[in-house]
Amino acid sequence: MAKGMFEVACPCCEAILKVDPETRAVIAHTVKEKPRPIEDLAAEVEKLKGAGARREEVFQKQVAAEKSHGKVLEKKFDELFKRAKENPDVTPPVRDFDLD
Repeated sequence: MAKGMFEVACPCCEAILKVDPETRAVIAHTVKEKPRPIEDLAAEVEKLKGAGARREEVFQKQVAAEKSHGKVLEKKFDELFKRAKENPDVTPPVRDFDLD
């Protein structure tokens, strides 16, 4: 390293910067080596092979839930309607919107 130069680590990209204090300029920099995103390609391919079956399973569960969703809402409505007929004196709660 040249006389008077010092090294600074960049907090953002973790590169090493060599700075000259006299000129206050970056003279050299060394970029930190990034790890490879995929180490073993065969292992990643095996993970992806089962992904289609998992997606299909989740999709079928959602389809079944959507089919029964209407029945659930209908039962809830019927129950609330029956309660409203049994107690006609009970008024609905006052909403903030109604006070305006």
